[in-house]
Amino acid sequence: MRFTDLNLSEEMLRAIDEMGYTEPSPIQEKAIPVLMEGRDVIGRSNTGTGKTAAFGIPAVERMSKDSHGVEVLILCPTRELAMQACGEIKKFSKHMPWIKPVAVYGGASIEKQIIELKRGANIIIGTPGRVMDHIGRKTLRLENVKEVILDEADEMLNMGFREDIEEILKNVPEERQTVLFSATMPPAILAITKKFQKDPVMVKIENKTSTVESIEQYYYDVPAGRKTDALSLLLMFWEPKLSMVFCNTKRMVDELSEELCARGFKAAALHGDMKQAQRTQVMGGFKGGRISVLIATDVAARGIDVEGVDMVFNYDLPQDIEYYIHRIGRTGRAGKTGAAHTLISGKKQFYDLRDIMRFTKAEIVKRELPSAKDISEKRLERLCAEIKSATMGEISMEAQGMLERLEAEGILARDVAAALIGEKIAGNIMQIPEIKREKSGDERRYNAKVAKVVISVGRRQKIAPNYILGALVDATGMPGKAFGKIDIFDSHTTVEVPDEDKEHVIKTMNDGKINGNRVTVRLFDGKRESKRENKRPFVKKDNRKKQF
Repeated sequence: MRFTDLNLSEEMLRAIDEMGYTEPSPIQEKAIPVLMEGRDVIGRSNTGTGKTAAFGIPAVERMSKDSHGVEVLILCPTRELAMQACGEIKKFSKHMPWIKPVAVYGGASIEKQIIELKRGANIIIGTPGRVMDHIGRKTLRLENVKEVILDEADEMLNMGFREDIEEILKNVPEERQTVLFSATMPPAILAITKKFQKDPVMVKIENKTSTVESIEQYYYDVPAGRKTDALSLLLMFWEPKLSMVFCNTKRMVDELSEELCARGFKAAALHGDMKQAQRTQVMGGFKGGRISVLIATDVAARGIDVEGVDMVFNYDLPQDIEYYIHRIGRTGRAGKTGAAHTLISGKKQFYDLRDIMRFTKAEIVKRELPSAKDISEKRLERLCAEIKSATMGEISMEAQGMLERLEAEGILARDVAAALIGEKIAGNIMQIPEIKREKSGDERRYNAKVAKVVISVGRRQKIAPNYILGALVDATGMPGKAFGKIDIFDSHTTVEVPDEDKEHVIKTMNDGKINGNRVTVRLFDGKRESKRENKRPFVKKDNRKKQF
């Protein structure tokens, strides 16, 4: 099946074509026709299977041109997913000026979001906590909503958003389309479907192996601003005959291509702004071996099928886990082995890489970058082998004659060999960048100074650690692993937070809700909160010292 078989509008098909898609993924093929009919749907599918398009395309297609107010509401568990989904919907609606998507999430300026909402947003993509906040401020009205989509519903429930979700659903009209996507179907999910959906259609995609066993996967923790040097070191050390480097933006593709060429690599760029003649020329050079390093965006690389790609390099982490699978699948084809090398800088990218590992169920092994000494030694070994091989072959009459002529002039054969080898060494050992090893993102985080905050809910409010963590992630925009030990007492909870982020945590969490309870947050002063408090708190084990 192709997208042209799904009865989509010309504007949508044009946008999909410009994004480089031709055939829908299994979840898209099954879900889009049912959603276009207006049916309630339960989609069982993991992140990275194309589900954003599965629910985003029908949502955009079914929007009326003369919409009044918000007609579609999409709830996501984290700010990253909300931003990603909003970005995808903007791409799908590129040629539909009446579609106005806006993302609302914690950890960002609510005033800016209010301004965007007042401009006439008709598709809202947000996290439950921030959506509730806007409803409370009356800056978001849901009386005209025709469709509600719960993306990664199981994750939202794990983060303690059940009461928020139910409250939000009570604020939208009963006559609506309700769509739910979840990787698992725990009883809590089934309870929501029973309560808020009408005769839903189950769309299930069987999990398949996400990674290719023949591909070795590595990552390197690189100091900020040194990724180009790190990539140069890896290319020098491994010397792949054909390799692909992936960047997230066209600008980065152009800049990296120009820099690598200046450093002596046979590199070329490939992205959507290039004319077809240029693209054809670049691909011809890559397939023919005249270009050894192809630097591309994910969209530009779609449909490329080149055998013999030795290595794939992720200069930027992909914006979607599915892209990671597509990227590394460029190598290790036709029964051959391949390798994928990923460059990360900072703890945010460390967390994103960990999510990729969880989804792909693959081990991405940490490695140290090769040093200038490592590269020099490897090249000298290769040069030595080449010289040995040359001496085993037949020496030409011209070479023999030249050597005899030099000996007649008093120059020893040993001196001739040393001079020629010296030139070879100079040509092989170009200037190699040196990168001093810094502490990895996880090491920096584990050794960072921490503070403790007090949140005004505890056991009496039936609070669990996942509720606290979910609210922190949603409000602050920080990853879950940034927080340390959570101690739950009878009427309050203490949480370890990075010292540098303590004011941000207090500001964003104050007057928010956790499991339906309004909370206040302040810095812990070391004093006991209450004489009647239980001395044995419920403790969330601090896992921050574990390495993956």
